[in-house]
Amino acid sequence: MEFPAYLATMPMHAITEIHGEAGLRERFRLEIQRFDQADRDRLTAALDLASELHRADRRVREPYLNHLLRVSIRLLHHYDVRDVDVVVAGLLHDSVEDHPAELAGGTTGPTGDPTSAALAELARRFGDRVACLVAAVTNPAYDPDRDRYVQYREHVAASLDREPWARVIKMSDFTDNGVGVIHTVGPKVTSSATKYRPLVPVFRELIGRADTPLSRRVKQHIFQQLDLAEERFSAILDQPAPSA
Repeated sequence: MEFPAYLATMPMHAITEIHGEAGLRERFRLEIQRFDQADRDRLTAALDLASELHRADRRVREPYLNHLLRVSIRLLHHYDVRDVDVVVAGLLHDSVEDHPAELAGGTTGPTGDPTSAALAELARRFGDRVACLVAAVTNPAYDPDRDRYVQYREHVAASLDREPWARVIKMSDFTDNGVGVIHTVGPKVTSSATKYRPLVPVFRELIGRADTPLSRRVKQHIFQQLDLAEERFSAILDQPAPSA
């Protein structure tokens, strides 16, 4: 498939709509050309693993892999991330949460839960740091007697407080889910806005911290994206009540 010369400057959702998964894969390939061959091999191996694990997953109108590609491309292009471990973890950030048993190859940890075995397999393939970053953005089992969204926000705030680079991965994930809410359809529009809106001030505080490893320019870009997310959440959730 041939792609336009300006693919490297196209907005990611435009690539998604026009060129689909193939276009996002090509954009990812272009973004990683700056790395040496060994790093490109690691990044390609991570993409291959994500492709295999999420091969049957869908995200409303598209393959789930599109989301993972956009998260990693955003890290590379908009956040200026040059840390290969972080980009690998971005590609695999949902692997343990969504496919622990498959990733673990049928083995389980000491408690019978495949999650710890899946993280161990990530560490074996890509190193302890990648496994640690993925663990930080992996949702735990929730208490069924408490509000799921409240528990999600508590987990995000607590886990990202301890892991500055995990904040960067989760921010890219949030941007794709939150700012990108206008690219979804059906009930997920309202449910996503309800889930993610309370996280806007949480991310604003986390990204603004001195230990968040991003430049001032990138942080300003993220703050603008958070403003845009809030505008979109308000448009979805703050509709005036219909007149009698």
